Amino acid sequence: MLKADVAIIGAGAAGLSLAHRLNGLGAPAPSVVLVDAPPGPLRPAPRTWCFWESGRGRFDAAVRSHWRHLRVRPPAGAPIEANIAPLRYKMIRSDDFESLVAQDLAHSPNVRCLEATVDTVEETPSGPHVLMTRPDGSRDVIEVRWVFDSRPPGSLPAARTTLLQHFHGWFVRAARPTFDPGTAELMDFRTPQPADGLSFGYVLPTGPHEALVEYTEFSPHVLTNSGYEAALRHYAEDVLALGDLEILATETGLIPMTDAPIPQRTGASVFRIGAAGGATRPSTGYTFAGLQRQTRAVAAALRQGRDPVPPAPHSVRARTMDAVLLRALDSGRVDGPELFCRLFARVPPVRLLRFLDGRTNLLEDLAVGRHAPVGPMLRTAVELPRLPRRPFP
Repeated sequence: MLKADVAIIGAGAAGLSLAHRLNGLGAPAPSVVLVDAPPGPLRPAPRTWCFWESGRGRFDAAVRSHWRHLRVRPPAGAPIEANIAPLRYKMIRSDDFESLVAQDLAHSPNVRCLEATVDTVEETPSGPHVLMTRPDGSRDVIEVRWVFDSRPPGSLPAARTTLLQHFHGWFVRAARPTFDPGTAELMDFRTPQPADGLSFGYVLPTGPHEALVEYTEFSPHVLTNSGYEAALRHYAEDVLALGDLEILATETGLIPMTDAPIPQRTGASVFRIGAAGGATRPSTGYTFAGLQRQTRAVAAALRQGRDPVPPAPHSVRARTMDAVLLRALDSGRVDGPELFCRLFARVPPVRLLRFLDGRTNLLEDLAVGRHAPVGPMLRTAVELPRLPRRPFP
């Protein structure tokens, strides 16, 4: 039986971030075991994480590109331009992030990495036991004081509203200089809108010839593979008119956007972190900034000898506003493209991004909210407490 102070299950963004923050933490540093699934179906495919922050960040060495200028395009008419200085919109690829953290942990005095499939976590009088299977089929156990589990749950909790943010993207190289490397196209609503929900294009240029081009939907149901390909091809060829393209890589993702309460604590000494622990902002799908707040608080608690209970990454007020927005979108009371374009056109961009990150105060929230369709939002807020919570099908 292995013994450690901390077990981190899953080496995605949350697990790697927490391991990075616990590396060499204080004296004496807690002993940490980071358990990552072996290559196969339990290990996620390469993916992209984006967020905004000012100045230098902890993981800047893994940032592939960044932008100070954002653009939002309505279904028709002039685009909305936004200079977000002093913020920068940053993109990290998961393989770059994994390489950076692996280099920092390679000679760690207190963090050990191992490959295994975690079968279960049992709580015993002496503390949690993590039962796992090694790649060679042998069984092993880690006895620890604290467990932080970042694996996706098997099902979503019951909610009043659950939408899916699902997307398919191409990393492309264009034959001619097509992209503006200084501007990220955050939402391009010139895509055909689905009957339920909304859709938009998303373009992150990494050079004049290279970019990540994605098609995204907020809707109750995912598309078929051929449906994603057709939608993305239409956006690249007919909307953007990119011409001849070389597809270098692809990515596909699905992010639940739900008002379900997601508990951070699942046992006396067992916690969920990352998207599994509620780090995803329900109204946007952004997760990376929320999980950084979460893992930073956990590391600080361990440093100070306190119970390292992960905090809720988003305030009660932010989650309440998200619940209203999700219901308004799902019910069709609010036109999604019109709402987002109005906010980007009328709210100062830095304030709006701080609002989307849950970093604004009550007066700032009210200042942003007055640019939303007040009547439909108020009707939705009044009906919300009476709605039952149902499992997601």
